[in-house]
Amino acid sequence: MTKRTALYDFHVKNNGKMVPFAGYMLPIQFKGIKNEVHSVRNDVGIFDVSHMGEIIVKGKRRKEFVDSITTNSVASLKQNQVQYTMMLYENGGIVDDLLVYNFDDRLLLVVNASNIEKDYEWILKNKWDDIEIENISDDTAQIALQGPHAQRTLEKLTDYNLDDIPFYYTVETNVCGIRVILSRTGYTGEDGFEIYFPNNAADKIYPEIMQAGLEFNIESIGLGARDILRLEMRYMLYGNDITKDTTPLEAGLGWAVKIDKSDFIGRQALIEQKEQGIKRRLCAFEMLEKGIPRHDYEIYREHEKVGFVTSGSSSPSVKKFIGLGYVKVPYNKIGNELFIKIRDKMIKALVIKPPFYKNGSHR
Repeated sequence: MTKRTALYDFHVKNNGKMVPFAGYMLPIQFKGIKNEVHSVRNDVGIFDVSHMGEIIVKGKRRKEFVDSITTNSVASLKQNQVQYTMMLYENGGIVDDLLVYNFDDRLLLVVNASNIEKDYEWILKNKWDDIEIENISDDTAQIALQGPHAQRTLEKLTDYNLDDIPFYYTVETNVCGIRVILSRTGYTGEDGFEIYFPNNAADKIYPEIMQAGLEFNIESIGLGARDILRLEMRYMLYGNDITKDTTPLEAGLGWAVKIDKSDFIGRQALIEQKEQGIKRRLCAFEMLEKGIPRHDYEIYREHEKVGFVTSGSSSPSVKKFIGLGYVKVPYNKIGNELFIKIRDKMIKALVIKPPFYKNGSHR
């Protein structure tokens, strides 16, 4: 059965166009995808991301345990720091990409909605005896507030000095009088915050943020704009750009892999792949002719098929058709011309240095 977030009725009342996504009914748009993208880039937007998963890890050796199942270095995290990382299968394929929040008494793993059950089972399968794991996803709501005016909006609703939260750090504080987890993180390339709280507080927090943001032209933002915003920044979408059949090295995520740390699941496969040479890489390209590159469209170099599209769209921010795709080495190099097969026509594209949108406000 398709689930509903705690804000479902609010979205319906505010003309959200509801669609099934990752097991939930969520708004794909409110006033239009293009307008919503511009709202986040220029002003401020609010997203219901309560479908995301939250898993708590406790125990004295929690950092060592999570280090053993993820690619980045949990041991290096400072208190209240947030980290982007991945869990891998033994063959180097990606189980999921996720965030790790380092609190003084626990770790919080924030995972993708479509992978919650799979991730939870994977963590339990590899659990150490002295580690406690709790899946709190069904009890937790999450809102993202993103845009150049995100801080000015939120500072009306909390006594915490938001200047004291650096990018990719978190605090536990009050927002709208509710105890929340508040982090300076996001999926848009803009300054902003992600806020976690109990489901029963959603009806208070969301409308109060909307009210606080009125003077900054705040808008509710749906899944459609969220996908374009993350694509404009070359942020990964699990199931498209990264899957069980891709590795972090192929996806250009080697920066989130600490190969020299203590052993972790999938490490040996990555070492071997590096030694043998990476055969394909995820590249960013912009279309030189009109045409939207869709997921799974074939990519050619002259008459040779050299890859496939993973994500693509029309970008309102850069006013171009843009895409990501896995391309055979060396055709992935910046400046190379490729062809995307769109409805039996070969449409020219150019490999560029990402991100597509380079004026984001995050700090």
